[in-house]
Amino acid sequence: AMLRLRLLTWDVKDTLLRLRQPVGHSYAAEARAHGLQVQPDALGRAFREVYGAQSRRFPNYGRGQGLSSRQWWLDVVKQSFRLSGVQDEAALTKLAEKLYRDYCSSHTWEVLPGAAETLSRCRQLGFRMGVVSNFDSRLEVILSQCDLRHHFDFVLTSEAAGFAKPDRRIFEQALRLGGVRPEQAAHIGDDYGRDYRAARAAGMHSFLLRAAGQAEGAELPPEHVLPTLSHLLARIEK
Repeated sequence: AMLRLRLLTWDVKDTLLRLRQPVGHSYAAEARAHGLQVQPDALGRAFREVYGAQSRRFPNYGRGQGLSSRQWWLDVVKQSFRLSGVQDEAALTKLAEKLYRDYCSSHTWEVLPGAAETLSRCRQLGFRMGVVSNFDSRLEVILSQCDLRHHFDFVLTSEAAGFAKPDRRIFEQALRLGGVRPEQAAHIGDDYGRDYRAARAAGMHSFLLRAAGQAEGAELPPEHVLPTLSHLLARIEK
């Protein structure tokens, strides 16, 4: 292509991997295993509310406020169950610990269609590859469990970077890790603000993974939109 790219950076959640089932359903299944009946939909609503509040109060997993991301998540899980009517603190602690571990595994995550093939092909074409994700330190393990880690030269999480997308500083760290200038790099993700626009603001190229019919955000040049990951290669083939 005319792009002369040397580095590709990748978002993970809903770009390369997705949850096998909604959070409320996996939390409810775990509760049942502990003898507790909680409605999946109620749990899902509680989780969204608690996650939002925790993210506002302690951004980026409490990284700047002396909280460990593990503690951050244990609090979110417990509070989601409390809001759904579970009062037994001993059960809450067990549930939180178990779910924190479960979300590290390929039982919880699945690889999106075309992801493994596209990553392999990009490696064969000689691109440097990195992950730039608003995620906690479990991401390395998750990528290994899902057999994707070997595609990447580096995995940069917001927890490790100290900055979360759309902050340009996480992209600047990625460019340093990749050893390239911004115009030699492209970022691929599914979020218009945090991925597409943020990478472009840092001087990089960017592609937005957007299922047909999803029209949120501004109108993009069609060559920047990927209806599926498999479309990437046609956009960047050297």
